[in-house]
Amino acid sequence: MSKVPTLADLDLAQRRVLLRVDFNVPLDNGKITDDTRIVAALPTIKYLREKGCRVVVCSHLGRPSGIDPALSLEPVAARLAELLDGEVLFAHDIVGDDVEAMTKELVPGGVMLLENLRFHAGEKGGDEAFAQALARLGEVYVNDAFGAMHRGETSIAAVVNHFEQAGVGFLVGKELEALGRCVGGAARPYVGILGGAKVSDKILVIEALLSRVDELIVGGAMAYTFLKAKGVDVGKSRVEADKLALATRLLERCAEKGVTMHLPVDHVVNHSFDSAERPQVVAQIDADQMGLDIGPQTVQNYAAVIANAQTVFWNGPMGVFERDAYAAGTRGVAEAVAACKGYTVVGGGDSAAAAAKFGLSEKFTHVSTGGGASLEFIEGKDLPGVKAIRNRNK
Repeated sequence: MSKVPTLADLDLAQRRVLLRVDFNVPLDNGKITDDTRIVAALPTIKYLREKGCRVVVCSHLGRPSGIDPALSLEPVAARLAELLDGEVLFAHDIVGDDVEAMTKELVPGGVMLLENLRFHAGEKGGDEAFAQALARLGEVYVNDAFGAMHRGETSIAAVVNHFEQAGVGFLVGKELEALGRCVGGAARPYVGILGGAKVSDKILVIEALLSRVDELIVGGAMAYTFLKAKGVDVGKSRVEADKLALATRLLERCAEKGVTMHLPVDHVVNHSFDSAERPQVVAQIDADQMGLDIGPQTVQNYAAVIANAQTVFWNGPMGVFERDAYAAGTRGVAEAVAACKGYTVVGGGDSAAAAAKFGLSEKFTHVSTGGGASLEFIEGKDLPGVKAIRNRNK
């Protein structure tokens, strides 16, 4: 991967910086319930302030169709001010003469946050007029929104062409370095761990990993499509019937590549997802049962494989981990990855949520902040946000 400019490559002193971040935080009646994404942007914001920059921060929040007061970034501005222990101005608009004037009135080290980018129709689809209006708010562009780097939105891609200088912040730089080690030059043995509901969601990442890993561990509902393809009875477990041929082909590809695919040998089952009955551990699933987690023997098998790894990439839970009755499999795999002495990367999304739930986030080499972005990177795709900055600086 060719070099992407970082903060150290930019002339920042006393400049106005348009900083794209990912402040897409969960809200409950206007209250932030998890400020992890705000905290993740602090190193870049603090560095820019130390350089005397006037920092104009922008982000999306949720999926509004037009202006939605419930998705205003004003509570985020208040929380950011608390974390910085200083004033953060809030612009009740996104672009325009008044907002531009506010950016120019910022003192060196000053910070302001724009209103939700998605309140403006131009944020979608690379709108040039909106890109030009955003670009008037800064002299240097910095993207530290890894969770949105795989989207071609105006503030991610199109706006970059209107700046003489553009680069990535500390968070994005760290993500590209960590995930880059899982794409090229990974230490062996390399173990990939995939979970989640659908094989169809992970086709491209499975294909990509087959060229890199030595062993592939599969859990979650997607495992039942593979088991069904192998002729194993899976009862009422979730199966993508239209993907059985694909699953068969992927199993064949594993054999061709010399990659061992590990599938569950026992299961935590119940008669339905909402059943009040006590879950059972079984080796064979009856016709009226469905698998909702991997069983203890499978956890033990997977842990033995993980223990020998020098590189691990994990994306996707092993079961319905949100419910304690079906969380043991995901916890067991998470603990095995945390105990691994190799280079361990958690690919964001539900995996990152599980790591946090089990108090293990600090035990991994890297926990990605972007589920979709991390998967697309592992698939080998050139993320639009990265591509735009790289091309701008050629």
